[in-house]
Amino acid sequence: MDKFTKITGIAAPLPLVNIDTDMIIPKQFLKTIKRTGLGVNLFDEMRYDDTGAENPDFVLNQPAWRAAEILVAGDNFGCGSSREHAPWAIKDFGIRCVIAPSFADIFFNNCFKNGILPIALPQEQVDVLMKDAEKGANARMTVDLENQVILTSDGEEIAFDVDPFRKHCLLEGLDDIGLTLEKAAAIDGFESQMEQSRPWV
Repeated sequence: MDKFTKITGIAAPLPLVNIDTDMIIPKQFLKTIKRTGLGVNLFDEMRYDDTGAENPDFVLNQPAWRAAEILVAGDNFGCGSSREHAPWAIKDFGIRCVIAPSFADIFFNNCFKNGILPIALPQEQVDVLMKDAEKGANARMTVDLENQVILTSDGEEIAFDVDPFRKHCLLEGLDDIGLTLEKAAAIDGFESQMEQSRPWV
């Protein structure tokens, strides 16, 4: 998993509430078990029309936000089904951080397991960041995980909370497999000991 320390990039404003996982990645794209290739279908029903042509009104289709690395959204982001394809699609598009007033629990947890930093903030602070994101490509926002602060394009600082264990995992790029491999020496030692003490097993 890619490490997350600090990113400075374009933030896309998506001021919609209750964005569910089917809006993030519709069900017809859930056939794959690969974590790559889903970015093109992120927000598919909002990004494209019935002919497959881009909807020019959708924020991620507009030149100013095509390269967004941060998403500022409305309340209850990631609600709906528990599909892990939702954070896969977000990450594959290139977004590493989602900021919203609140998140659905399963989506929130899945983000951390896939190298995405979800940040929940009070509505007033999200409103400040939303306005900053609306400035477009010339307004770069910084998300500093190590110091737990967001810096707007105007230099305003907004602090955020993050669970220390999840912070450690993102900073070190550790998913569940990576965490297990950190204990590889202890696991090998235990297996060796078991072979000697219980050779019949």
